[in-house]
Amino acid sequence: MKLVLTCEHGGNEIPEAYSAYFKNKDVLKTHRGFDLGVLDLFQTLKPLADASYFSTTSRLLVELNRSRHHKNLFSEFTKSLPRNEKAEIIKTHYLPYRTAVENTIRTYIENGDSVLHLSIHSFKPVLNNIRRNCDIGLLYDSQKKTEKQFCKQLKVQILRQEANLNIRFNYPYLGKADGFTTYLRKQSPTDYLGIEIEVNQKYANNSVMDLKLKQALYKALKELD
Repeated sequence: MKLVLTCEHGGNEIPEAYSAYFKNKDVLKTHRGFDLGVLDLFQTLKPLADASYFSTTSRLLVELNRSRHHKNLFSEFTKSLPRNEKAEIIKTHYLPYRTAVENTIRTYIENGDSVLHLSIHSFKPVLNNIRRNCDIGLLYDSQKKTEKQFCKQLKVQILRQEANLNIRFNYPYLGKADGFTTYLRKQSPTDYLGIEIEVNQKYANNSVMDLKLKQALYKALKELD
């Protein structure tokens, strides 16, 4: 099985051509601008992968983890842009990333391999005054037995490394909600496993993820290799 590792929300960069639309620069530094600590975690896990892709363009320009039809593909800062500018953003920043990942997965499958795709994310500890009771969330399609079984095995391996971590399935989001893995499952129904790993941002400090947590995930995935 080939491991494809992706990181859709690795940074908060805004291309110069669109900087005028982001007069409030502070928002780019928050969880809305990117997933805190996630690029550091991605880089730690990268040696395990057969192929890896990351983006450091802010999700507030265009949301790489949403389908083309989704209402939140563009943020409040870019939603009202003229149609031609949106088309240019999709052409320049959205499609190159998504297409590269999709082509790699398709090539592996056409060559007779199955693919495990891990999409690395992080989430805010408290949202709308509600504390999220979770350290690591493993998101998958509950109707897909292979994904469910993999997540069960991964949880066991992570807890062997760090027994006190609170690991939950399909939390704080559902794995079947609109996202890149959901889209890719439809393209390759049988030979593709799409798992989103969501890490609590309380483990991130200045965009660096907690060392013990990184090591636990790395060792757990290596055991399942």
